[in-house]
Amino acid sequence: MQQPTARHRQRELSEEERLARLRLIRSDTIGGVTFWGLINRFGSALEAISAVKPKTFIPLDEAQRELDALREAGGRLIACGEPDYPRALAAVDVPPPLLSVRGSLEVLAREMIAIVGARNASALGARFAREMAVELGSAGFAVASGLARGIDTAAHKGSLPTGTCAVMAGGIDVVYPPENKTLYDEIVERGVVVSELPFSFKPVAQHFPRRNRIISGLARGVVVVEAAMNSGSLITARIAGEQGRDVFAVPGSPLDPRARGTNGLLRQGAILTESAEDVLTALQSTLEPHAEPPRAVLWQPNADEISGLRREILNRLGPSPVEIDELVRQIGSLPAAVAAALLDLEFEGKISRHAGQKVALSGS
Repeated sequence: MQQPTARHRQRELSEEERLARLRLIRSDTIGGVTFWGLINRFGSALEAISAVKPKTFIPLDEAQRELDALREAGGRLIACGEPDYPRALAAVDVPPPLLSVRGSLEVLAREMIAIVGARNASALGARFAREMAVELGSAGFAVASGLARGIDTAAHKGSLPTGTCAVMAGGIDVVYPPENKTLYDEIVERGVVVSELPFSFKPVAQHFPRRNRIISGLARGVVVVEAAMNSGSLITARIAGEQGRDVFAVPGSPLDPRARGTNGLLRQGAILTESAEDVLTALQSTLEPHAEPPRAVLWQPNADEISGLRREILNRLGPSPVEIDELVRQIGSLPAAVAAALLDLEFEGKISRHAGQKVALSGS
């Protein structure tokens, strides 16, 4: 479900608004749902900061230091709604509000296909990923992956000459794994590197799914070459399906644990993939350029709707903090509407925000 927001209006932000958006999204209690709820309700981050308790947001000088460090490293901060923000990613539900970018904006604007897979890839799996990346690049696609060991590394190396995009699980300047530093430098020089996390932020396990949703969100389809059961690559495939992307899986031997995940995807309806031609054929009907995202009307709070949501939220909350995203899923209303009701309840002191984008009844 794509909530109505102003995020699709193509315009460059002022420096003040850029910093205000950075202050919002870097705050512990504000995630993507709340961020877009604030933008939709108040029209801008500057207006939201003026209206909401100052302690909610990180200080202005902290945001300025991050922006300065990014620029000194040769990067830039792109907001969803600006012309250089990837259109495919802007179209997903609750897109990352801000992306740190180093490298070629031309590559970032290209149609992409993601290639992901096992870190402990087999020699044949790595070779297949690299050759597929070469062929997809020759067909005009950039290749997105996560700079991990194994399949990701092979995919990036194969697509370096034609366009590759590395999505980081930490800050844009933190190379993980460290042995890919040379590859990282080559991608900055010839491709593009992106991250939604703070500059110099060290990767932690809980942020890899966030990285994976960007990989799939950037792409028209996701190719899984090798993946064990319960691997991060299967998370990427699941998210891709939720985002409406095609999922391609390369079959493997039932005796190889690295093939159990991909063979499982095939049983679930993924497209059997033995060559780049299989991917190109499946995508043929959708290879036209992305249509311009809808210029949605700015969502306006409705008093009756907000009143009903306030009652439902209070009925659902208790002393234990609940993730806002989970609350949105349970209620089934627009994220922006839930965020607006939460703001009203917070103003009245009836709820409190907690780290990890969670809320609970006040006094808990």
